[in-house]
Amino acid sequence: MTVQDSGKVALITGASRGIGYGIAEAFVARGDRVCITGRGEDALNEAVERLGSDRVIAIAGKAHDEAHQAAAVEQVMEAFGRVDFLVNNAGTNPVFGPIAELDLNVVRKVYETNVISALGFAQQTWKAWQKENGGAIVNIASVAGISASPFVGAYGMSKAAMVNLTLQLAHEFAPVVRVNSIAPAVVRTKFAEALYEGREAEVVASYPLGRLGTPQDIGGAAAFLTSGQSDWITGQTLVVDGGILLNAGVG
Repeated sequence: MTVQDSGKVALITGASRGIGYGIAEAFVARGDRVCITGRGEDALNEAVERLGSDRVIAIAGKAHDEAHQAAAVEQVMEAFGRVDFLVNNAGTNPVFGPIAELDLNVVRKVYETNVISALGFAQQTWKAWQKENGGAIVNIASVAGISASPFVGAYGMSKAAMVNLTLQLAHEFAPVVRVNSIAPAVVRTKFAEALYEGREAEVVASYPLGRLGTPQDIGGAAAFLTSGQSDWITGQTLVVDGGILLNAGVG
């Protein structure tokens, strides 16, 4: 089935696989043209082939590298002439353990990749297109950023910062650009394998909806937050968690 071109363009960071790829799939399916970024050129090229090289381009680089941020946005503008949507999905979680024992240099790396890179990309898309033409930004946060998350403290802190970054950008970029975030629980991806591998049945049992998330679940949420159906929504964090946060109640 031929998809009608929407006339819109999206830049999605960290999208060669996992959640970012799921979001790219959803955007391509509705007719957007898409640029995906990531560190691995081979993985990006494979993703482009699956998504469709007639609608998707890829730019390799490290998300926290300011030169990469600028080059990515510049290449999107050269290829497509606009950048309506930015999805800040690139993230890292290189440490697992008690917060009292965290290596502070590792924490700095987590913030560079998970938070500061998102701000950098937002600045670039704002200057290149969105300030004059409008659009929407979606930041991928996490339930770890809105509740205590033992042993992934650095990641949780960075995602809490992402939620606040969403508020700041939503306030400053209004009324022309809407900015929202999505807070997933555990999604079945390579990135999150350590959280369920070897004990998936036990993990799933704690979810009221009886399963882990999929990249497509997050793709659908991101598609909604960049659609006309969400035109009066900004500064919000949409929790997509299979009901896991319901377990925080008493009883």
